[in-house]
Amino acid sequence: MGDAAVPPEVEAYFGALDERRRAVVLPVFETVRAAMPEGYQLGVQWRMPGWVVPLERFPDTYNKQPLAYVSVAAQKTYNSLYLMAIYSDSEEDRRFRQAWARGGRTLDMGKSCLRFRALADVDLDLVAETVAAFPVERFLETYQRIRS
Repeated sequence: MGDAAVPPEVEAYFGALDERRRAVVLPVFETVRAAMPEGYQLGVQWRMPGWVVPLERFPDTYNKQPLAYVSVAAQKTYNSLYLMAIYSDSEEDRRFRQAWARGGRTLDMGKSCLRFRALADVDLDLVAETVAAFPVERFLETYQRIRS
């Protein structure tokens, strides 16, 4: 990674993973990072790297924490990619699931948590497309609509 735009705590998170787990999770992180619209802030929240809407931009969150957009985590027996924009918008969720099915991969996903064990389990192009589709304003509009 080594990029100045990656905070030290994110570097430390990936540095602490064993090589096998890092080889699966890091390419997903880098795909998300490359597709990330401007305005989101990268850091570690809830013990995992992810992007949020900074409180300076949107302080009116339900838990007074920055609004989470995308997070990546290496869990004990699987890995997780949290795509909060599709959690909050049922049409986007439907589109994502349909596109995933067309790709021929099995989808292991809850409301926003995409679980994967191997890099081959992830449709990186679809992930990038989904991440890029939600500039901060669109994500905030969706969040506020769902919240009210």
